[in-house]
Amino acid sequence: MDYQPLLDEIAAKVRSEVGRGAVASYIPALACVDIDHFGMAVADVEGRVAGVGDWRRPFSVQSISKLFTLALVLAERKGEREPDTERETEPEGEPGTEDRGSEDIWRRVGREPSGNPFNSLVQLEYEDGIPRNPFINAGSLVVTDRLLTLTGDARGALRAFLRTESCNRTVDFNIAVADSEAEHGHRNAALAHFMADYGNLDNDVADVLAHYFSQCSIEMSCRDLALAAGFLARHGLRGDGSRLLSVRAAKQVNAVMLTCGAYDAAGEFAYRVGLPGKSGVGGGIVAVVPGRCAVAVWSPGIDEQGNSVAGVAALDHFTTLTGWSVF
Repeated sequence: MDYQPLLDEIAAKVRSEVGRGAVASYIPALACVDIDHFGMAVADVEGRVAGVGDWRRPFSVQSISKLFTLALVLAERKGEREPDTERETEPEGEPGTEDRGSEDIWRRVGREPSGNPFNSLVQLEYEDGIPRNPFINAGSLVVTDRLLTLTGDARGALRAFLRTESCNRTVDFNIAVADSEAEHGHRNAALAHFMADYGNLDNDVADVLAHYFSQCSIEMSCRDLALAAGFLARHGLRGDGSRLLSVRAAKQVNAVMLTCGAYDAAGEFAYRVGLPGKSGVGGGIVAVVPGRCAVAVWSPGIDEQGNSVAGVAALDHFTTLTGWSVF
């Protein structure tokens, strides 16, 4: 498919939406970003990429990084043979038994929508320090803690993976953004200490927070993000054809993205877009069409729930015009 005419049409349709909302001013380093940016890219399962607007301009991915840290934790397999393609039958057994990461992480993090803001403390107290899902801040802190235990360098493992999958060796942390988040990250520190008190963090709280703030500060373009998320469109296969996740695990990640990936507006996102997606307060969103492609969009103006106003509109048009959704 030639995506360029489609992307050009979408860009024209959402022009009036660009600049709506507000930038994420609670992170001072993001407050100075020009709200009038818009970019969008599509990467198909073969790795072909097309884009429009500011699709090659890097931006702070923020919570989109949570998708990739979760995948890296789930990729820690026991060692059983994985199917070579998505069409092969997977090993028999209970769901999740082929993944060592799954055995641990899903005891420590739930898979249900939160219905509360992404940095809420309320549910943690009611649920004994177990975050509702891996895409709210508390859940991602637990995932980062697990990745730190598995690798010894959670942020380094994430950066290496993103550089490889995006074919862009310049993907890196924005130190100013990470420092800004750390300086103003009192709520995240409170979440981490609360979970540590319940025994749900294995590493030192300060170390977990440092890796978490770094991962959120990573800068990528729409092109980079669409390529990096391609393993979910390929049912767990990386860009080089090797397997990162089992077919089952890739399905599960897509499912959690659909129900939990857009903060406490996941239902609205599913209603309008109809795809698994993960958003970030930097204005980016990545969405997956299983078996076809990954789509990334960026526009810094976000709504009250933290989702890009123009980005959601662009993905709405994408699924409407193509007819590609999971429904």
